Amino acid sequence: MKLAELRQHYALESLSENDVRPDPVAQFAFWFEEARASQILEPNAMTLATATLDGRPGARTVLLKDFGNQGFTFFTNYESQKGLDLAENPKAALLFTWLDLQRQIRIEGSVEKIAAEESLAYFQSRPRESQIGAWASPQSQVIEGREVLEKREKEVELKFSGVEKLPLPHNWGGYRVIPEVFEFWQGRMSRLHDRILYTKVGDGWKINRLAP
Repeated sequence: MKLAELRQHYALESLSENDVRPDPVAQFAFWFEEARASQILEPNAMTLATATLDGRPGARTVLLKDFGNQGFTFFTNYESQKGLDLAENPKAALLFTWLDLQRQIRIEGSVEKIAAEESLAYFQSRPRESQIGAWASPQSQVIEGREVLEKREKEVELKFSGVEKLPLPHNWGGYRVIPEVFEFWQGRMSRLHDRILYTKVGDGWKINRLAP
């Protein structure tokens, strides 16, 4: 089969601007629970898109760790490429793609670091091996080989021998994306997909339908 002939037919559900919740966070929570219940792999996996100050884009997959009216939280090394991008240009887009449900959710907004106390609490809740990995990895930096990581891992393990909850690295923590735009996408027949857009207006949200 030619690549151009690869396609799926979408007909599982529909989405109406008359049926969605007035608050997009509530709508997200509803869809997220359905994604979890469907037992799809990593429903909290999301594409995080950032850009440098001069507009050079970057995208990668990260895991959502918390969400609510304050925003959507993920954790990373502040000196990684995404961290450097956000230091220059604190704007981001998130994309959740749940192909088994023929759905995706797009979120755009500004980004802020969360409090160090929140980052510490999450960091120390992680498996010890993950805490060690965060200390050992100079994320996004060029290294000579895998052995560099393994050597650093052993050094960190030795440094914190007997310590179950490691201290928070100075260059590691959480970011919160504060949404300004949500788009909920539901696949439909004939590629006439449902797209419901929420746009922040003052303290509320305006809801519109987008053409597919």
